[in-house]
Amino acid sequence: FNKKKLKFTSKLYIENLVNFLKKFIFFLLITNKKRCKLNALGDEKILAEAFSLKMVPGACMVEENIGTNAMSMVIRSKLPVQISGDDHFINAYHKWTCSAAPIKDNKGKLIGVLSLTGYIEFVHSHTLGMVIAASNAIEEMLKVKEYNKIKNMNYKYMENIFNSSPIAIVSSDINGKIKICNKKAQDMFSITNSKLQTYKIEDIIENWNDIKTLICLGQDDLKETNVAVVKNGTRYQLTTSCIYNCEDDNVEIVYVFDKIEKVKKRSNGQAYYTFDNIIGQDESFTKVINYAKKISDSKSTILVMGESGTGKEVFAQSIHNYSSRVDGPFIALNCGAIPKQLIESELFGYEEGAFTGAKKGGNLGKFKLADGGTIMLDEIGEMPLDMQTKLLRVVQEGVITTIGSSKPIPVDVRIIAATNRDLKKEVEAGRFRKDLYYRLNVLPLFLPTLKERKKDIPLLIQYFVKNISQKLNKKEPVISKEYLKKMIKYNWPGNIRELENLVELIVNTGSIPADYFTEEDCDNEVLVDVSDDCLKLDYVEKEHVIKVLKKFKWNITHSAEALGIRRTNLYSTIDKYNI
Repeated sequence: FNKKKLKFTSKLYIENLVNFLKKFIFFLLITNKKRCKLNALGDEKILAEAFSLKMVPGACMVEENIGTNAMSMVIRSKLPVQISGDDHFINAYHKWTCSAAPIKDNKGKLIGVLSLTGYIEFVHSHTLGMVIAASNAIEEMLKVKEYNKIKNMNYKYMENIFNSSPIAIVSSDINGKIKICNKKAQDMFSITNSKLQTYKIEDIIENWNDIKTLICLGQDDLKETNVAVVKNGTRYQLTTSCIYNCEDDNVEIVYVFDKIEKVKKRSNGQAYYTFDNIIGQDESFTKVINYAKKISDSKSTILVMGESGTGKEVFAQSIHNYSSRVDGPFIALNCGAIPKQLIESELFGYEEGAFTGAKKGGNLGKFKLADGGTIMLDEIGEMPLDMQTKLLRVVQEGVITTIGSSKPIPVDVRIIAATNRDLKKEVEAGRFRKDLYYRLNVLPLFLPTLKERKKDIPLLIQYFVKNISQKLNKKEPVISKEYLKKMIKYNWPGNIRELENLVELIVNTGSIPADYFTEEDCDNEVLVDVSDDCLKLDYVEKEHVIKVLKKFKWNITHSAEALGIRRTNLYSTIDKYNI
């Protein structure tokens, strides 16, 4: 324990006690746990006599030097002690009475001793009680100082976190007077710290009185409420929470402002796949990839057509990531998975109170979340006719109208629609609007079935075996030449998704289903040359690594990123296959 801290903290109590005892001839001593005198105050006459006996600050009051004394006994017993007259070992101390009490830290550890010494004729039992009270007061002050030290450190720690937050945070009292405002909020709303006390929250939030009313009615927390900010005219997502002071019933409201663009990015608005993740070397398939890259940066609408399991969303995400909208959100919506009565609110959003059960603050809707990015409308052929009319307006005019509002909202969204249906036939049958079909089908993208790209089957098997085995922490299974031929012959009605599921079954069970492939689902001839090398998964891996390395002109960093592995692993693969 810091002896300077003990000396400084105890000084006030010692001085007060000395003033109280002025008419008595006493002096006070304080020592540390090693019995070293830190301070001595009191009657000048008795102090001079004590100093003549070497009882000066810095002297060591151990029994080896001066025999039995109160301070040594307190340190040994950890209890208050009063020693008078010939209880002392040294004759020179026989005329004195000494009352001493321990001083402990907040953990109960002895850190020093407080002692009151005077002539024996003034001995009194209450003297010890007075010393005990003083030592207790010193202990309490030490605890307060330690608490304040920790409190100040925690405050500085929280202040640093508060001001380094990328999100704007403000607090006010129930009357709207701003209490604190972090640096992000100061920058965002042009608030100066020197004039902070002059600001009110209504200077920032346009409809703050409505929020105050909700809080007064008992709604303590508002989650992601859409509000307009007066200072810069921007709309933000606002989250509020109330902090109650139990002692004086005061309420402090904390406001967290988040840009809508950031909320959009957190709403599953991220595309993970790129063209480098697409597995395939079949010539017809690589032409599809090159065409998809070519149309990626166009503003025109894309219609992706292909059977289930051919990778329509993978292509949609890859197109988004290859375009100039890569930093914007990617929002996917399966039109066939949403009840007809909810699809409009999902697409275009709704205002607060638009209908029974509407969320507080309303809902942005997928088109607003996708603003500045891409929206994928999967299974577009399942969309009800009345919704097709509303979607047509968005495609034509680039505006949406939320439920419960008549105000058109402009949106900048690239639309990628996808379907496994023949939309021409749907148009002829009257189930799909002709004008919408032509608006969506500006840039058609046809994805081949796995049956049409059998050359890629060994490559896909290699990829799925390796990837799924690592994911499930299983040993990679060995697929025989005969079974690989069966897999290539098979027509794969479920396409890549079916192949992936079968490989996962093989990895999990360690065996291959003997009756999986029926003759009616297989071609009579295998048009793919199945060499012994091709059967080896290592061969397929080697070919794929070479392809990626060539694409990135043998740049190890870029190639490793495209393969989804570390640079060290890529170097190991190059050494392994002697590439």
